[in-house]
Formats: sequence, structure tokens, C-alpha cells
Amino acid sequence: MIRSKYMRALAVLFCSLAVISLASAQGSAPAKPRARDLGVPFDGTPGPFNAITDVSGITVGHTTLISGEGKLQVGKGPVRTGVTAVLPRGKDSMSNPVFAGWWSLNGNGEMTGTTWVEESGFLEGPVMITNTHSVGVVRDAVIQWRVNHGQPDPTGYWWSLPVVAETWDGWLNDINGFHVKAEHALHAIDTAASGAVQEGNVGGGTGMVCNGFKGGIGTASRKLETKDGGYTVGILVQCNYGTKANLRIAGIPVGREIAADDPYASTSFVSDDHGSIIVVVATDAPLVAHQLKRLTRRVSLGLGRNGSISGNGSGDIFIAFSTANSGAATADHVIDLKMLPNDQLRPVFAATVQATEEAIINAMVAAETMTGIENHKVMALPHEKLREVLKKYNRLNQ
Repeated sequence: MIRSKYMRALAVLFCSLAVISLASAQGSAPAKPRARDLGVPFDGTPGPFNAITDVSGITVGHTTLISGEGKLQVGKGPVRTGVTAVLPRGKDSMSNPVFAGWWSLNGNGEMTGTTWVEESGFLEGPVMITNTHSVGVVRDAVIQWRVNHGQPDPTGYWWSLPVVAETWDGWLNDINGFHVKAEHALHAIDTAASGAVQEGNVGGGTGMVCNGFKGGIGTASRKLETKDGGYTVGILVQCNYGTKANLRIAGIPVGREIAADDPYASTSFVSDDHGSIIVVVATDAPLVAHQLKRLTRRVSLGLGRNGSISGNGSGDIFIAFSTANSGAATADHVIDLKMLPNDQLRPVFAATVQATEEAIINAMVAAETMTGIENHKVMALPHEKLREVLKKYNRLNQ
């Protein structure tokens, strides 16, 4: 009996590690084309990686969970989900909080820890993104991670209110099977890295649907001109919102031009603007909390460029932080801060709108066709069809 329990435990551990190893190995896969590679035109100048990691110090990690196929068996699968972690200062994110602000365009969703972000003006630790029913386990895992790295403090007075956001992947994933575990969240944090960021069917975005096509994780950045301070703005999205009929790319009604089956065609909510999008905005511009809240509101303009109306069933929640003013949360002396004047915010606002627009399209371009529970199939945005439509309207860049 004891041996049997031991063998079962080993089997569970092996399966968990195998899934995590698969997620790590994806970093060595050939680079996928991105929206600009297909000739989609965008405003603004991106940073070297055209990613949120162009803001120095930021790292991003994913754990991707994919297993099983066919009929839904709650607790067994099929599994199409994961976790994504954004660390503002890499491994120093715990000990060196950043100024932050958040905003909800439509609140049919969840982002934990935002009450304290609003009150304190700081983000303490990473931003985590997962599926709707895994927010709790990921939140608890972040607290565990912080304890593992030296908390509580020597006085014994310590508490943590992690920021964990979600979008719903229940069309493709056994969402009520609770497949995301603490070790998956910890893996996303511990493997977070700078440089190029994986997009599409990865991490928390694995099972997501966006604008009638496969969605997921996307990122982009903008580098401001020297006369505007030379600052960088980076965006990361987990997109799971919108309808095919409303989809606009480069101002063109692409969703109406490309013939494709709507993934929700058999449902009563096929025409609803449901789902959600989480957007993380990062910058090295010296902004304080109330200015960062202003930045989050500009995210909605980027969504609007792509056709979003932020429907009643959509959870559209955004958080922004600045990596400037290192040490601003120090508690034992008065802090000297730098702050960009409000009259100089216009280029930062523009960069946020532009990078949000592109990050969403990058997510859709990178995402691949996926079949999940009950053989629900969500088609990828067809690259060549997209190019044909843009060319038809004289909007193709190449």
C-alpha cells in the first residue's frame, strides 16, 4: 500500500515536471513571424525586441500546460492553460517596489491586490496572469515565493497582497479541473528572463480566444525620441476578448473580410463581446502613481483601434508601473523623487496607445490553431489572408 502511494506520487511529480520542461523548451523554437513581418503597418518606433522587456530590468516567464484531447473529463482534461509572470525588476522585484497605477475599463474580471496598489501607489512583486479559476492558487504561490526568498522581515511584521489577473479559457481548457498548481506559478517566476518574449499559445494565454481567432500573449514597445526624453514604453497583453465582426487591423475591418468559422458559432452568445483582456504597461519614464493611472486609461484607446467596444461580459483590466525612482519605497528616510511634468506626458500616452494596438495583433499573429475540450477548435488568424486584405485596402507595408 505504501509502495503504491509512493509510485503514484512519483508519477504525479514526473507528469508535472514533464509539462514544465515542455514550456521551458519552447524558448529554443524557431522565431515566429510577428505582425510587422507580415507587413502590418503601425505608428511609432519599437525598441530592440519590440517587447515589454525593452524596459531595462523587466523579465517575463511562462509555464504552459497542454495535455489530453477529446471529451471533457473534469479534473483530467483536456488541459490548455498556464501562467505568465512579469517581474518589474527581475529577482529584485520583491525588495524594490515600483510606482504603479491600475484601471478597469470594464470590470467583469479579476486583478487581485489592486486595492493596495491604489492606496499605496506601489506594486510590490510580480504581475501574474492565468485563467479565471486559478487566480487563488497563483496568488498563494507568489506569497510562498516571497517567503522562500527571505520574508517575513526580521521584525516578524509582514504581509503580502500579490497582483494576479485572469482571463477565461474555458472554451478550450478544463478550467474546473484546477490544473494550475503552485509549482507552475513558481516556475514562471523562477524562469523569467529578459530579451525576446514568447507570444501566442503560451503561459496564461495558452487557451485564449481573441476577436474570433486564437488569442494569447502578445507584447510590443515604443522608444520615444531623444527630444521627448528617450524613454521606453512596453506592453504585454493576455487577450481573450472581442468579436470577429468588430476586428480591425490597421484600420481595416479584417474580421468581416476573412471568411472563417466563429469558435462560438454553436452557442447562444456568439454575437456577444465577451472574454477579457489584461494589459501590463511598463515604462522607465519617471512617473508617479497618479500619472501611471492616467497611462492605464490610454490602453483603452489602443483596444479601440482594434475594434473593441468593451462589452458587458468583458473584463478589461490594466496595470502600469515605472521602473524609475529605484528605492522610492524605502521607509526610513525622506525620499527625493524625479517626476516627468504632466505637460510632457503626451509622447508617453501616444506610445502606450501604439504599443497596445500592436501587442494585441502580435498575440493573434503568433497564436496557432488549437483544439481543446469537446474538440472545440479555434482557428489561427490566417497570415496570407490578412496580407491579402491589407493589400486590397492599400495598407500592406511590403
